[in-house]
Amino acid sequence: MPQPAGTEATRVDDAQAPVLTTANPLGSREIASPSTILYGNALALAEQDSLGATLNGLPGVSTTTYGPFVGRPIIRGMDGDRIRILQNGVASLDASSLSFDHAVPIDPFSAERIEIVRGPAALLYGGNAVGGVVNTIDNRIPRESLDGVSGQVDSRYDTANRSRSGAAMVEGGSNGFNFHVDAWARKTGEVKIPGYAHSAVQRARDDADAAQPYGTLPNSDGQDSGGSVGASYTWASGYAGLAWSGYQADYGSVAEPSVRLRMRQDRLTGAAEVRDLDGPFKQAKFDFSYTDYQHKEIDDGETGTIFKNRGFDSRLTLTHRDIGPVKGAVGVQFSQNTFSALGDEALVPRTQTTTAALFGLEEWQALPRLKVSLGARYERVRLQPDAAGNERFAGAASREFNAGSAALGSIFQLAPNWSVAGNLSYTERAPTLYELYANGPHEATGQFLIGNADAAKEKAISADLSLRFENGPNKASFGGFYSRFHNYLAEYATGRLVDDNGTVSPDGELAEAVYRGVPATFYGLETDSTLRVFERGGHHVDVGLRGDYTHARNSDTGEPIPRIAPLRATLSLDYGYGAWFARGVMVHAWAQHRHPDDDTPTSGYTTLSLTAGYRFKIGRSNGLLYVRGDNLTNQTVRYASSVLRDIAPQPGRGVTVGLRTTF
Repeated sequence: MPQPAGTEATRVDDAQAPVLTTANPLGSREIASPSTILYGNALALAEQDSLGATLNGLPGVSTTTYGPFVGRPIIRGMDGDRIRILQNGVASLDASSLSFDHAVPIDPFSAERIEIVRGPAALLYGGNAVGGVVNTIDNRIPRESLDGVSGQVDSRYDTANRSRSGAAMVEGGSNGFNFHVDAWARKTGEVKIPGYAHSAVQRARDDADAAQPYGTLPNSDGQDSGGSVGASYTWASGYAGLAWSGYQADYGSVAEPSVRLRMRQDRLTGAAEVRDLDGPFKQAKFDFSYTDYQHKEIDDGETGTIFKNRGFDSRLTLTHRDIGPVKGAVGVQFSQNTFSALGDEALVPRTQTTTAALFGLEEWQALPRLKVSLGARYERVRLQPDAAGNERFAGAASREFNAGSAALGSIFQLAPNWSVAGNLSYTERAPTLYELYANGPHEATGQFLIGNADAAKEKAISADLSLRFENGPNKASFGGFYSRFHNYLAEYATGRLVDDNGTVSPDGELAEAVYRGVPATFYGLETDSTLRVFERGGHHVDVGLRGDYTHARNSDTGEPIPRIAPLRATLSLDYGYGAWFARGVMVHAWAQHRHPDDDTPTSGYTTLSLTAGYRFKIGRSNGLLYVRGDNLTNQTVRYASSVLRDIAPQPGRGVTVGLRTTF
């Protein structure tokens, strides 16, 4: 199964893995950065109700969770604005990095593939990609000429929360003109759980007379839907096109039984590429997106806060002609967005953020076995708050930051099937609006958030090293990473209770949390391997082993960084025979006892999932029918990466039945 060196391609079909495009503008089939591509039938089999849940368990990837609709990917223990969430390489504006209860308005149903780059990718995407990048890629703007009409229909049912979901896509073209239309929808009931919603520690804190949720997770139901329309014109040396997409959601906050969140996003995107140019540049690629996002937090039918985020992101990348053994690209990026939180519970002021950046990446085949890459980025970030008459934000002042990043990477071919890759980088990240200006209640999370108006840039030196092997179906990678941060900005609970005005009171219903910068160290290990142990007469059996570990602490005090996933190991067994396939996966997560004093530990767990499926062909149509059983041991699973681990466990035993048809 050919694939880019250093890239784990997760799949169950036989098509060649696509070339990684994220953090790889030069189109190389091997890159130094650790990365994973999830695509094809494997993406269909992995799809969950949120982006984070879909990717959870891949090397170095965990998830936030706030019920089935909310899950933002965490990479190597880093979350929020250290992980860049993209659609086709440009920003998808939302409010998911502001708070753990805000969903990412990207549904895995709409993705053609998902690419994950672990470690600093700040050179192309800014300082807020210091932890990594998750890029969902679709064909809403067809990039290649289509001939005739084709399509796809998906449907799925999950017993764990009575989730009913479906999607349809049609695209086609003629004489260089192409179109794409897709739509999807999902509706779920409340999540079934193995026992009490609240942990034993939390039940001891609860009111003795309060009813204890058991068997289901209250207010965990919801629905979402979306779709898009796109068109492009393609010719021998390029393409250009536009697409509109929409997303709507209505789901409950599992922390507040009376709170619902209603979300919408409208997005206009444009993309163009011209190849075979004359002059110093041989290729130019332009990407643009404009997003209008809004969500309301509704308590007992009354709107408490309205979050809005409107703005655009644009990138121009120019690939220059090769200079001997050196090839490379330079680019510019300009983005601007205005974020506001309106209402009595506004926790941040209306703030306009403007970013302008220059970047470059060069790749040098220094020796037949040695490839070296060097990149740099400079960006200027300006934040302009507007109190709009709200006394809590009267003192908020504009801030400007100049942030620079640089990276050196290399791949050395030890032998035909063995290589070693390394990266060394320095990154700077400007603080976000909420890290600077937050000052208000957030009922959906039960917190009163306080920013640090004097916060400085976050700086990090990072390194990773990995050993890779690939020989047909046998492949393996083993690597380690290290990051040392100066002024790591994070949200910390003070242990104090406050009222809606932020006044400390023993009867307060909100937990006070502040943003502060500390020196921090992250390091860990990641491994992913597959070995074919049997192959005869069309039958084959593969054994896989995957594991990851992240250790993160305050470098001065030794106090653990909050919400770090524990050591995890995954053992898989895959069987295939013609159109039939089966897969068994056992995941063991150790207990997490490393946590700040105001947090709680999580117990270890072992889960088992089994999947069986059949690929079929009827006429010109191809189909995939599958059934998957998740958490068959019916374990109570509480993620250490969740702020709600003591009140909202993960789903219990469930069975998913799905059908995908392409024509």
